[in-house]
Parts: sequence; C-alpha cells; structure tokens
Amino acid sequence: MDFPRADLDSPWKHILRTYFPQAMQFFFPNTAALIDWEQPYQFLDKELLRITREAETGDRYADQLVKVWLLGGEQVWLLLHIEIQSQWEAGFAERVFIYNLRIFDLYRQIPVSLAILCDESLSWRPQSYTVNYPDTRFNFEFGIVKLLDWRDRIEELESRDNPFAIVVLAHLKVIETKGYIQQRKDWKFRLTKMLYEKGFERQQILDLYRFIDWIIILPEVLEREFWQELQTFEEDRKVTYVTNAERFGFERGIQEGQTKGQTRGQTRGQTRGQTRGQTRGGN
Repeated sequence: MDFPRADLDSPWKHILRTYFPQAMQFFFPNTAALIDWEQPYQFLDKELLRITREAETGDRYADQLVKVWLLGGEQVWLLLHIEIQSQWEAGFAERVFIYNLRIFDLYRQIPVSLAILCDESLSWRPQSYTVNYPDTRFNFEFGIVKLLDWRDRIEELESRDNPFAIVVLAHLKVIETKGYIQQRKDWKFRLTKMLYEKGFERQQILDLYRFIDWIIILPEVLEREFWQELQTFEEDRKVTYVTNAERFGFERGIQEGQTKGQTRGQTRGQTRGQTRGQTRGGN
C-alpha cells in the first residue's frame, strides 16, 4: 500500500530551529565544540532568502543560515543544508558552492557549510565542488552527514539522550516501513514511548512527538489504534502530555477530512446534475 507523501521539510526546519545546539552536537560535533553556546545565536532568515533569490537556485525551505560565536570570540556564519529528497541531485554540490559565493559577495562572510542528507541513496555523497584547468583550479569542500549511515546503529540511537537520536530514528523508520503499515504504526508507538522513557521534559516530548506525528503518516484506522494504545500508556504512567495536547487536533483533522470529502462529493454531484440538465435542455 502506498502512503501519502509526508511533508518532511517543515518538521525538519521546526525541530532544527527549536533544538539547534543539540542538532549541531549530534550531527557535527567537531564544529559544535568550537562554538560558544553561552552566547546567543541568530537565524539569518532575510539573508538566506536574499542569497537564494540572488543565486537563482530557488527557495530552500529547510536550509538554515545561522550566526554563532566561537569560543575564541570570532563571529561566524553556519550554512546548514537539509536535503530531504528520495534521489540524488546532480547539482547539489554546485548549489552549496553558489550559496557560499553569494554570501561572500553580498556580506563578505565565508560561511561554514554543512549538509544533512536525508535521501534514500547510499551512494550519493556530494562533498566537494571542484574546478581544474591548467591555470585555474580550486576545490571547495563541505561537511556532510548521511542519515542512512545510522541504519545499522539503531541500538545506539535508542540509547542516546540527544533529541536528534529520536529524529533520525523516526526518519529512518519512515523509509524502512514503506508499504508495511502495521510496522509503521508499531514504530510510531515505540518512538513515542521512548520520549517518556528517556525522561524528556513535557515541552520536549510535545516537540518531538509533533515531529514523529508529522512524518509518520498512518491510515485512519491504524491512527485510531495508535491513539488508543497511547492513551492507555499515558494513563498507566499517570501523565497525559500528548493525548491532552494533541487529541483534539487529531479528531478535528479527521472531521475536516470527512467534511472536505463530503463537500467534494456534493459539489461533484451538483456539477454533474447541472451539466446533465444543461445538456438535456440544449438537446
């Protein structure tokens, strides 16, 4: 059975912005170790929008440009690319280079470029953009993390307390359970249970659950089963973080879907009836 395509850009953008230090520590620990996390960091949304337009590469909704301070007192910009497509992109390395070039041209800043590759191709690993002529040559390299490399490290992910261990697990399970709806439902419940078992605070549980719920899409019947299991689990633990905060939205989503379906059906029926009437009248 095919599933509706999940909107992966939006949840990735939200969770990265909410837990940016943890994201850097999880994905790029060497760079994170250089940053003074006692100093405020700033997302440069206007600057990113300008360089994507100037570069004529199109808006990248999940990409992030962030100003941070290093431990030595130096200010640097981090350009974080989130590539969430199911197949390789021929011009990705070139696009990363263009972004860097435009940032330098507009702001005289050379950003630290990093990429999180969430695609499903094991072999696609763009890390550099190279030009090599007899009299002109350069090699632009950037850091990458490939989520598929964690596929054989599930136990390690389950044991880690960094929120992005859950994020990576959820993303991998979306890929792994394509066509296996029962397994997908089981993993959605298992991942949600982990949020409590790891001792996350209430707001962390809600933030991470919304990421899980946003990308792990279930048919309505299994979604109801999931909610019943989660409600029982929360009642046993004497907490109702998710069920109290999210149940209304779940029920409303189902009702809205039913209403839209009914409206479409009524509209189509009316249109067909009118068309038939007009056709008969014309005849």
